[in-house]
Amino acid sequence: MSDPIPDDPSTPWEPPLAGPEAPQLFGALERLRATFRWKADDLDSAGLQTTIGASSLTLGGLLKHLAANEDYISTVKLTGDPVGDPWAATAWDGDDDWEFSSAGEDAPEELYALYDGAVARSRARIAAALADGGLDRPVHAHLEDGTHASLRRLVCDQIEEYGRHTGHADLLREAVDGRVGEDPPPGWLPATGSFTFA
Repeated sequence: MSDPIPDDPSTPWEPPLAGPEAPQLFGALERLRATFRWKADDLDSAGLQTTIGASSLTLGGLLKHLAANEDYISTVKLTGDPVGDPWAATAWDGDDDWEFSSAGEDAPEELYALYDGAVARSRARIAAALADGGLDRPVHAHLEDGTHASLRRLVCDQIEEYGRHTGHADLLREAVDGRVGEDPPPGWLPATGSFTFA
């Protein structure tokens, strides 16, 4: 298989091959989002709750965890605002274990909607912040001495979080139905939910 070509409409998740820093960073994040979503796509409850080995990690738990992460980074860490809905209406307390343990109680369509909505909200909030100061713009997240992180740091943290969990998703999806691969195949569109490409 040949490498995907940036700006090819059949691979909208592919980052630009060259250019300014912001499109490179956001392109890397979008490719990870699309790859993770492809790994988790079109599964029933049993598929979303499959575990491997001694781990209790599931694709459903990862969908919920990454949804919470998207909203938390783009509210609390970005501006200091509370996370708000849909999290305010749940028992979520910011503890990662809750996301993983409670996902088994959620229907697949709820998990896909939660994740897809969080990604859309996060994209909009981060794009507004980028337009209002660029990657060097200080954000609310800060050290005890008052040193604030930059928007660049938040984006790098998101890339790191997705890198870790997309690797988990690789293993889990292969255990469910044998789906393997580094990136979605050209032309892939989600069969479930409302995920869109940036």
